[in-house]
Amino acid sequence: MSDQNQKTYASAGIVWYYIQLSLLQPAEKTVLDRFKDQLSTMSLLDIGIGGGRTTQHFAPLAKAYTGIDYSAEMIAACQQKFSGVLPPASLNVGDARDMSQFADNTFDFILFSFNGIDYVSHCDRLRIFQEVNRVGKSGSYFFFSSHNLQGIDKEFSFREKISLNPLKTYVNLIMVTLLRLFNLSIKRQQLKTADYLIIKDESHNFRLQTYYIRPEAQIQQLKDYFSEVEVYSWKSGQRIADATELSANSEMWLYYLCVIS
Repeated sequence: MSDQNQKTYASAGIVWYYIQLSLLQPAEKTVLDRFKDQLSTMSLLDIGIGGGRTTQHFAPLAKAYTGIDYSAEMIAACQQKFSGVLPPASLNVGDARDMSQFADNTFDFILFSFNGIDYVSHCDRLRIFQEVNRVGKSGSYFFFSSHNLQGIDKEFSFREKISLNPLKTYVNLIMVTLLRLFNLSIKRQQLKTADYLIIKDESHNFRLQTYYIRPEAQIQQLKDYFSEVEVYSWKSGQRIADATELSANSEMWLYYLCVIS
């Protein structure tokens, strides 16, 4: 899973796609606004920077900014993009599963956006949490996004994709068919009961294997490494504090803000 995903992120077309992106997601804007006045005192680690979408927003505000990505091609594109703006040493090839280049208790704020943590295996995901806990200072913050298993269920349903627009219905039904064909081993019941699943979704023409997790399971997963977990809506950027609302949430991904233990 991890090797195939990494090859995808190294391809020229994917690098070009990410280097064009510039806007923050609503939840990212919410958290940036919340910490804007504190970032000038913080050392910030931005994991999985891709084409530098978050770099241009967070780097100018942080006391010290370090961006890493496991795709050397992404980092090369970022170094060219931010040449003369950021010191070259600020952007480096690095893998969140092994951040041994950083000492313990180094960072005040750690960001892993755009669901980057969803493109490694379950064991590697837990290893990333361990590494974030290690390199982050006690009481510092970890902010990341992840795919919501409750959101993908309807994407497997033919009934959900029928509309009054014949052309839209046709396209939707083709996408459901492809999704099912690329995930023949996944049963509908698993989508409703599993804590997490690895799914080949339509991202980059079904080239990526993606980790989807139920929000309650994600919060439980975080408890060994973090405290005070807050969940934010991808679409609105608002915090989802009500447990009933969270258990019914069907957005395709959610953001999690944690305090490092």
